[in-house]
This record gives sequence, C-alpha cells and structure tokens, in this order.
Amino acid sequence: MIAKIKNTLADLGPGLLYAGAAVGVSHLVMSTKAGALYQYWLLLLIPLIHVIKYPFYKFGPQYTAITGKNIIHGYRALGKWAVYVYIGMTLVTMCLIQAAVTIVTSSIAVKFFKLDISKGYMPHVPAIIVLLIAAAILSIGKYSILDKLMKVIILILTVTTIIALSTILVTSPGGLNEGSASFSLGQYADVMFLAAFLGWMPAPLDISVWHSVWSEEANKGKTEKTSLKKAILDFKVGYIGTGCLAMCFLLLGALVMFGDAEKPSAKGIVFAGQLIDMYTKALGPWAYYLIGVAALATMFSTTLTCLDAYPRTLEKSIVILKDDNSGSEGQNKKIYLVMLFVAVLGTVIAFFLIKNVKGAMGLIVLTATVVSFISAPILAVMNYLVFKGTTIPDEHKPKGLLKAWCRLGIAVLAISSILYIWVVFIKEKPESPKAQVPVIEKILNDQKN
Repeated sequence: MIAKIKNTLADLGPGLLYAGAAVGVSHLVMSTKAGALYQYWLLLLIPLIHVIKYPFYKFGPQYTAITGKNIIHGYRALGKWAVYVYIGMTLVTMCLIQAAVTIVTSSIAVKFFKLDISKGYMPHVPAIIVLLIAAAILSIGKYSILDKLMKVIILILTVTTIIALSTILVTSPGGLNEGSASFSLGQYADVMFLAAFLGWMPAPLDISVWHSVWSEEANKGKTEKTSLKKAILDFKVGYIGTGCLAMCFLLLGALVMFGDAEKPSAKGIVFAGQLIDMYTKALGPWAYYLIGVAALATMFSTTLTCLDAYPRTLEKSIVILKDDNSGSEGQNKKIYLVMLFVAVLGTVIAFFLIKNVKGAMGLIVLTATVVSFISAPILAVMNYLVFKGTTIPDEHKPKGLLKAWCRLGIAVLAISSILYIWVVFIKEKPESPKAQVPVIEKILNDQKN
C-alpha cells in the first residue's frame, strides 16, 4: 500500500503545478471572503462552476497524452489565427495577473515577517523582490525545481486547511459568531462579487494550455510518454483537489470570519493578517507560524507558476508558428529567458504605474478580470475545436454526453461574459454605497493606500 502511494505521488506533477497556479487569489482571498461576506450562499456554486469548466481544462493534458505534443500544436492545426489569438490574450493578461498575484504574495510576506514599511518606503519594493526571487528560481532550475516545490507546498496547505476546518467544526460547529447572510442578484455589489468569484474559479482558462505545456515538459527525458490514464488521474487530483480546497476556504471564512465585527479588509496587508488570524482562531496561537508559512508558500507557488507559464507558453507559440521547426534546446531556452525578462519587466512597470498613477491599480485589475471573462469562452471554443479537429483520433473526439456538455459549457461561459461586460460597461450603476467596483480590485489595492 505504501509503495503504491509513493508511486502515485511520483506520477503526479503537472496536476500539482495546475493546483499551484489555481490555488491563490481565487482560493485564499475570494473563497475566504465569499464565506466571510455571504456565509454559505455561494458554497454550491464552487462545484457547479468546476463541472461547467471541467472538459475545457481536461482537454489540455489530454491532448498531450494523446499526441505527445502541447495543445498549442492543436491551435496551429486550426490555423495560425488561433495561435495569434492565444498570444494576444496572453500578452494582455500576463503582466496584469502577474502583478496582482505578486502583490498578494508580498502582502502576506510583509505581514508574516512583520516588516515595517513606512510611507517614505516604496511599497512596491517587496513585490519586486518576490518577483525577482521567482524569476531567479525559474532561470536556474526551471521545471525540475518547480515540480518538486509544488508537491511540498500543496501538501502543507491541504493538511493545515483540513485540520483547521475539522477543528472548528468540532469545537464550534455553528461558527464563532452569530448573524444571518443575504445575497441578491438585484444588488450591484453582490453581482460584481459573484462575477469575479466565479470568473477566477478555479483559475483563468489559460491554465488548460499551461497544463498541456507542463505535461509535455514532464515527458522529456522519459523513455515513453505518460499514458492517457495516468495523465487524466494527475489532472483529476489537481482539479478536484483545488475545488475541495476552495470549499474549505469558504467554510472557514463562514465559520470564523462571518459575523465578526471586523469585516474583511480592502487592504492586502491587513487582509493577510485576517487570513492568518482565521486559522489561529481555529487552531490556537501556536499555529501562527505554520499557517503563515503555508499561506505564503501557497501564494508564492501561484507567483512562481504564473511567471513560468506565461513565458513558457509564449516560447512554445513562437516556435510552433515557425512551421513546427523547434530548433535546438539552446535556442528555445533563449526565447524562454527573453519572454521571462519581458514578463518581469512588464510586471515591474505595472507596480510603478500602480504607485504613481491615480486609479491605475483599479484599471489593471478590472482589465485583467474582464479579459479573463472574455477569454474563457474563446479558449473553451478553441479547445473544443481542437478535439474535433484532424490532430485527434476519432476515438478521442467528443461524442454524445461529452459533446453536449461542452456545448452547454460554452453557452454558459459566453452568456456570463456578455452579462459581465454589460454590467461593468453598459448598465447604469446605482448611486449608493453598494455600487462598488469588483471586490478583487479592493483586495489588491493595498499598494495605493
């Protein structure tokens, strides 16, 4: 039994990288705040959105298991337009999302290490340091280090979260505070939170491409590529695991933070403290450092995986556009390092814009969120078309229930994107305290305050 568990863990890799990229802002921040603000109202929406998006995430690693190549090759088979569409969406979101996740990571680090950042000290410096550390790890060790780190980080987070939730359920099954929650589709603030919550749950659909590329990288050096059965198992562990973790975070937020006199803060550093306090209320003061390390490691893993994925997928896209002439490993590494430098430089520029341009942070996060909503149905359609295309054998093409599942999912994502854009840009916003920008913008807004 022990040997079987060890072999299963050894086979896991890209699925845990997926988990490392997914479990970040959408889980630690958005899921926790969903419970803290609305108690259990949004709980069942987590498995629902996972079911809707499931086929499109699965198509990434499945394509690699079937063909031995990443799914960008499938985009190329559709036509160069598909690769250019993917590159365009990646370039638009890359620095925006990277800036967002890095800021949250640095906020947790500042809180955990109790750093005193005065007003005269540049608040974006901790984020830049975190970004440079991640870039150094990737430029030196790249996939091998990333693969090993994720197994440790995800294990720490999962174990501590389950223990904290189990403890609070035993000691205070009704929660630490009293109160009743409400949610209304007629309230602008509630709708905006719901859009950001589901749009980033479990993560932007770009990760289906990342997962495929990571799977291709994992096959290098092996005598034979990972079988379809093992690839799907690896994917399911990461996908289902992140969904369960999101529900755990929501439950913790509902049990510990809901009804508390101190509402979830809009400032990242303050919210980082509230997040750690949530665990210590459940487990006791002794857990401060354990939870601090787990939270910091989790967000750093998101920073690390995002910073690896954007340059890596851009490198693959550029190479594939050259009519599949992959060139030497040295040439491909140079392209990767150039893209890594572009990602770091663009993110640093975003930090300075956040600091020096009024309203820049709001614009950055709002743009990233909108593009994520718009890109979800587009990428879903592209992934679906790839699996109906010539690069996939007939026995693996969507049929029957899976075909209907995909079409329904695309319809839901498309309608959600249109409604979101309508609410943000077209619908007249009410003049009331509840007329708020997306909550995720406020969470990450600490660098301006």
